[in-house]
Amino acid sequence: MTINEAFTHFPSLNTERLYLRQIQPTDAEAYFAIKSDLEVTRHYGQEPHQSLDDTRAWLQGQQAYYARREALAWVFTLKGENTMIGGCVLFNFDPSFQCAEIGYELHPAYHQQGIMAEAALAILTYGFSEFGLHRIEANPLVENTASKNLLLKLGFKCEGSLRERHFFRDHFTDQIYFGLLQEEWLKRTVLGTGDNSPSE
Repeated sequence: MTINEAFTHFPSLNTERLYLRQIQPTDAEAYFAIKSDLEVTRHYGQEPHQSLDDTRAWLQGQQAYYARREALAWVFTLKGENTMIGGCVLFNFDPSFQCAEIGYELHPAYHQQGIMAEAALAILTYGFSEFGLHRIEANPLVENTASKNLLLKLGFKCEGSLRERHFFRDHFTDQIYFGLLQEEWLKRTVLGTGDNSPSE
């Protein structure tokens, strides 16, 4: 799938347990359950949504990013079910669409089941094999241990940190930089190396 095709016909994906599709306005209530959770939002340094209107406005923003070719935002459901349980996005594309950042979130009820890893694997495979990215980055906060562990098990390499990069709730915190190259991903895929089944 070319870049133009991706931003014309959104690329839906399937895994063993999940269906990944484009974000929709009807996902507002399910997304609010995630975005209003204090523990979920704390881990990526954002305040929780206070109302369903906050989430609706955020969803409209995601759709606008797609229209401007600035992001590909998936939500995922368990196969056979309609309610989204998490999301995953490729964004921060460089001008040549060779590099992007990945972000993700999951309803706490589905933690520790390998679901986030399964969704992220599908996005990485799409990003490198079909969209043609050369590099994918992720920048979790230093205290987000679950995210750091997930990235390492997906094959990302820790490339350093930016000290006190993020300001949240009256204090500065470090941001850790991870990167994964297309050739590294393809090597893992072809050789079957590495643990692609993290617990988160």
